[in-house]
Amino acid sequence: MSSLFAGLCWPDYGVRRCHEVCHPQSGLCLVDHQYHRRQGMSEKGRFGQFLSRLGPGLVTGAADDDPSGIGTHSQVGAQFGYGLSWTFLFSFPLMVAIQEVAAEIGRVTGAGIARNLRRHYPRWLLVSMVSLLLVANIINLGADLAAMGAAVGLLIGGPLGLYTLLFGVVCVAAEIWMSYERYSAILKWTTLSLFAYVAVVMVAQVPWGEALTSLVVPRIEWTGAYATAVVAILGTTISPYLFFWQAGQEIEEQKRHHVKPLCLTPKEAGPELKRIRIDTLTGMAFSSIVSLAIVFATAATLHANGVRDIETSAQAAEALRPIAGQFGTGTAHH
Repeated sequence: MSSLFAGLCWPDYGVRRCHEVCHPQSGLCLVDHQYHRRQGMSEKGRFGQFLSRLGPGLVTGAADDDPSGIGTHSQVGAQFGYGLSWTFLFSFPLMVAIQEVAAEIGRVTGAGIARNLRRHYPRWLLVSMVSLLLVANIINLGADLAAMGAAVGLLIGGPLGLYTLLFGVVCVAAEIWMSYERYSAILKWTTLSLFAYVAVVMVAQVPWGEALTSLVVPRIEWTGAYATAVVAILGTTISPYLFFWQAGQEIEEQKRHHVKPLCLTPKEAGPELKRIRIDTLTGMAFSSIVSLAIVFATAATLHANGVRDIETSAQAAEALRPIAGQFGTGTAHH
């Protein structure tokens, strides 16, 4: 009761104005100052609380826009312009649904997708799924590291193979010797680098009427190239390694906060599942916006200038020149 004191409660204000408990005859009231401090902190820190809820979903969404994914989206924008923009709106609910399920599997069971496959399905299915994932991950990782090496080569020149090797060594060293808490924080904040594509869209003279119309009005082409591009976008957007990634990161978050799986603490399920939904929705929305920005940027620069076929990282990096000049070539591979 130390935070409460007696004061006058004027009829015009009453409980509605000052959160007081008033005596109906004397007009005396008790004011809870701790309540007001809590309310003030809550109002000022709502955005901070929202940011604190973001983690595995946001990082997973950003990981979806990796160098190989950026290359795919750049190729689509250069070859088809805005014609395939509708696929990102189409795939967004699919992304959210599957990634939310993956995150909930990790949070509820306290085990990753591979371990749950081992628990509930035949061994041959587990081996098949993990083997396919391993092959896909190795190829994808090699493409990403090579693109990062090429980005450095575009900036300063030199041996691309050496740069690729150095990036691989740095990534492995960071994962082994850096704590998860610090590593995840670095991943979370480096997602901001992807806003470079949103920035370039703002200055690339995008015909917004055509671009926004293409989001909701598909322009179907009955060609093999068009069908291949659709499959490439869906394959890049909804990637199996992202399922394992978000489930695994939810487990790491459990360990970091010293909490138990929801199967053992069902009373905590409500707020935790809400957090996962907000995190996943935000992360997948961020991923889709950045992907669209890449397509719009390359459509407004490369496609508009007659560049239809992208075969090198240098050509894809041209999309960033309007905002970053000669150094924009490196941002394409962030």
